[in-house]
Amino acid sequence: MRIESRARARALQALYACEMRGGENLDRVATQVWDDLAVTPEERRLAGVLVREVANAGTELDSRLADLTTNWRLERLGAIERSVLRLGAAELMKGDTPPRVAIQEAVRLAERFGTSASAKFVNGVLDAFARQAGMI
Repeated sequence: MRIESRARARALQALYACEMRGGENLDRVATQVWDDLAVTPEERRLAGVLVREVANAGTELDSRLADLTTNWRLERLGAIERSVLRLGAAELMKGDTPPRVAIQEAVRLAERFGTSASAKFVNGVLDAFARQAGMI
């Protein structure tokens, strides 16, 4: 697995842990999770960029995602799905990764840590997110 893919998984683990801890300080939770998992410095660096993007744009991300999940309130989604959507949307907004790659990586994470239904849902929402933003 490529280091970028591993870093995305590490970022997802931090986002999920933060969610399970009631939204504690994301940076602190990420550091604790990555210390516990003995994450390499390069993975931490790459995952940290994504985690900071989610932390900095959290309210805007949630608002934009909520508009796209009209049949599902964001808070009613499972923690994995919500975390993957935030991560994928943050990566799309950052603009460093081609949109199709960011979406596919998010779908893989949803499949790996969630279910095939999660993956389909994430694909649809992030595709709509990218289209709405004129990325694809």
